[in-house]
Amino acid sequence: MGARPGAADVKSRRSHPAQVRSRPIEWEARPWGSFATLEEGPGYKVKRLAVLPGQRLSLQKHRHRAEHWTVVAGAATILHGRREITLRPRQCGVIRRGALHRITNRGRLPVVVIEVQHGDYLGEDDIIRKQDDYGRAKSREPRAARRR
Repeated sequence: MGARPGAADVKSRRSHPAQVRSRPIEWEARPWGSFATLEEGPGYKVKRLAVLPGQRLSLQKHRHRAEHWTVVAGAATILHGRREITLRPRQCGVIRRGALHRITNRGRLPVVVIEVQHGDYLGEDDIIRKQDDYGRAKSREPRAARRR
């Protein structure tokens, strides 16, 4: 008979959020942390966002996509329109297409969010920045819109 893993073994395998067992399609560094694309298909994309302590994403909106965020580590302060809420692990929020939003990490540990994007165009150039701490220019109209 093989030995069954004890409770300590199981806990150690799932207790640290930095231990990720997927292989991302792509990974990109950002001034606020990083993101990895985990999967994409027709009309959807799944990303893992890691927001460093004291950092935040730009205040932004999208013309072509909505987003569903699930926090898996840390406490994420979410600005959605005029409403601000704090999401903790296993809590989620939905960002409607066209809604202003941002994630802020006010904690001491990284915030990790799984983001599922839904829409007819999911390119990185569908980010319309209204405010940005890192001096990035407002994005132009997405390629998909220019083709129409």
